[in-house]
Amino acid sequence: MRVLVTGGAGFLGSHLCDALLDRGAVILCVDNLSTGRIANIRHLMGAPGFEYVEADVTSGFDLPGRFDVVAHLASPASPPQYLRRPLETLAAGSTGTENALRIADRDGARFVLASTSEVYGDPEVHPQQEDYWGNVNPIGPRSVYDEAKRFAEALTSAYRRERGLDTGIVRIFNTYGPRMSSGDGRIVTNFISQALTDRPLTIYGDGSQTRSFCYADDLVRGIVAMIDSAEPGPINLGNPEEFTVAEFAGLVLRITESDCGVEYLPLPVDDPVRRRPDINRAIDLLGWKPEISVGEGIARTVGWFRDNPRELRADERD
Repeated sequence: MRVLVTGGAGFLGSHLCDALLDRGAVILCVDNLSTGRIANIRHLMGAPGFEYVEADVTSGFDLPGRFDVVAHLASPASPPQYLRRPLETLAAGSTGTENALRIADRDGARFVLASTSEVYGDPEVHPQQEDYWGNVNPIGPRSVYDEAKRFAEALTSAYRRERGLDTGIVRIFNTYGPRMSSGDGRIVTNFISQALTDRPLTIYGDGSQTRSFCYADDLVRGIVAMIDSAEPGPINLGNPEEFTVAEFAGLVLRITESDCGVEYLPLPVDDPVRRRPDINRAIDLLGWKPEISVGEGIARTVGWFRDNPRELRADERD
């Protein structure tokens, strides 16, 4: 099986490349390194069946050979990344998605879109099921990511209806694990890097807002299951175990054995109050559910940062 992975040098993309190579697939990894990092795929360079091409999916590209699968993960993903790159983020979700769809359409490939729980916005339905249409501010600062992914879903669905393309959409909830950049601004990396460098953990708002956290290995198993299926989706992928931000901060402090404490700052604009996936569709249609507890996953991630102390000082481009 020959697979094109866009955004393959990113945090999740690199783990997907690992999983597919382990199954004997041939991988062409495409990334423009705006938020992806060579460090994430350095261990794959020169490996049989792996090729990396530096390219921007929004510019259009013609890749030789035939692909059996196109997995489209290319996009800034964390709030600091997409807020610094608003036009690039919108282009990745629109033009970048169509360019990837055209390659899949050319080759009759299975196309899998990595969408996001952000399509639900600040949800008024809890937990979030795939038939919920969301509560998104279309002109707020976060809309550059939310609406880019919503458009990408609409475009993917239109290709399926109009051209008969074999497509699948997964909506990814908060995911964490090794290879995350400590500077990406997401809650897991913020808390772990702060705890390991003796800085107070930054909680935005009063800490009562909730999140759900899925370990990277589990999440990638879900993407692979979607690749192997004929399901169109959308299908939620995430861990339904729900934590308040304050509870999660306490968990990180216990695992790191840090006494650095916490500090409270104002809640960002349009930050969702509650977020937890309903994964019944993933269980029923893909036979998938997370297997790694949050405690175990955080301990593994803390161990990785301790083994890679340079990452505690790395920004997203290192």
